[in-house]
Amino acid sequence: MARYKDSVCRLCRRENLKMYLKGNRCYTDKCSIDRRNYPPGQHGQGRVKFSEYGVQLREKQKVKRIYGLLEKQFRLLYKRAEAKRGITGVNMLILLEKRLDNVIYRAGFLTSRSESRQMLKHNHILVNGKRVNIPSFQVKEGDVVEVREKSRKIKRIESALGSVIRRGVPKWIDLDKDNFKCTIKEDPEREDILMPIDEQLIVELYSK
Repeated sequence: MARYKDSVCRLCRRENLKMYLKGNRCYTDKCSIDRRNYPPGQHGQGRVKFSEYGVQLREKQKVKRIYGLLEKQFRLLYKRAEAKRGITGVNMLILLEKRLDNVIYRAGFLTSRSESRQMLKHNHILVNGKRVNIPSFQVKEGDVVEVREKSRKIKRIESALGSVIRRGVPKWIDLDKDNFKCTIKEDPEREDILMPIDEQLIVELYSK
């Protein structure tokens, strides 16, 4: 399976946006985008001018990197969003938010989506009492997501929940911090996504 193995800090610098890919490190003065706020590479500090297509492509790449998806995964998700009723771009963002790896991150169980995927793959997460290890699993209203009892002493999880106030929990997730679980109260809405994303640019790119 293809995966990105280089420094994820380069991705933040490329998109000129703090995407919180390194978890708690992104909140410290060690964050690379705070120290070197320009694109990576020998021409990073040069003047860059994007075409209309380039702007659309950069937006798509940015959203892919925020949520940790590969191109094939992202395109399939976009097609699902396009087939649903409503605004395609908003549908796409809601499907991204409802991915299980994102829910674990947004609820505060872990400090990055990559950590969430790792914990899922190692069978540390339950949905409605059943083990689920698929990052793309779509949660729905009323679902209860929790850390397996045997896994609740993992230091990463304890540390993440200890600093959850700093990151905040969206209103569509009801976190029960003491019991290592959360409940999906409702579907997320567009205004719940605080990252600077222009989804219409992605729709325009895929519509060509």
